[in-house]
Amino acid sequence: ILFQIFDAFKCRLHDSNSKVNQVALETMHKMIPLLKAKLSPVINMLIPAMVDNNLNSKNPGIYAAATNVIQALCQHLDNYLLLQPFCTKAQFLNGKAKQDMTEKLA
Repeated sequence: ILFQIFDAFKCRLHDSNSKVNQVALETMHKMIPLLKAKLSPVINMLIPAMVDNNLNSKNPGIYAAATNVIQALCQHLDNYLLLQPFCTKAQFLNGKAKQDMTEKLA
């Protein structure tokens, strides 16, 4: 059931409506401390959804929300769960998003 919930939720993280996108990121930020390691089965699906367009967003609210989500992941999940998806994203992103992900890896 966790996959079904987050499969539907990840679409909101890519939503073309910036307000929906930002609220989804802010909601994700609130859920991470509550779910912690329970997110491990869906983390490889969620990180691309949270990072791809959001860390390069020109909308300051979306960028800030995405940055907060990445920070919450780093605070509440074991680093070994984040290493592979962060490496993959850092390898294929560009611009500010690549810089942000590389800094988190370091």
